[in-house]
Amino acid sequence: MLLGFALLYVGAVLFLNGLWLMGKIDDKEIVVINVVSGFVTLCVALASAFGAGADAASIKSAALTLLFTTTYLWVAYNRVVAVDGRGLGWFSLFVAITVVPIAIEGLAGAQTFTDTWLGLNWAIWAVLWFMYFLLLALKRPILQATAVVTLLTGIITGWLPGFLLLQGML
Repeated sequence: MLLGFALLYVGAVLFLNGLWLMGKIDDKEIVVINVVSGFVTLCVALASAFGAGADAASIKSAALTLLFTTTYLWVAYNRVVAVDGRGLGWFSLFVAITVVPIAIEGLAGAQTFTDTWLGLNWAIWAVLWFMYFLLLALKRPILQATAVVTLLTGIITGWLPGFLLLQGML
């Protein structure tokens, strides 16, 4: 159930950040969803790492979830202090490199639909974080493409599966 909870907010923040990158949401207004989503994923990570029955797998999950938390809180911070995001861009490269093996491991060891789906999600997220590296750290002119990929990633990897998990349909 925690996965559905977290993914619903991952979907919301990515969908809205995509709209923000398209210029449809103001810089200061986008802070709210990034802080809320950062807080939600932080709580899920803490529950996974320190909750009853925490084991190696739940601690690994918490560590990976905190990559999302850090990203969202950093986006919010950047909007409040009005910086150009280069630091977040370099962090995004770190995350993209970190999650590629997670995607490969997930896909190689997939035994169920859910395993395959999670592996594909990690691959999609790796691409998205790499796009943020190109956009923010290297200043490549890919804003519109990044906006569209962000929005679609929010729907496909977060919003829809998060909703379905919360409904007990996935």
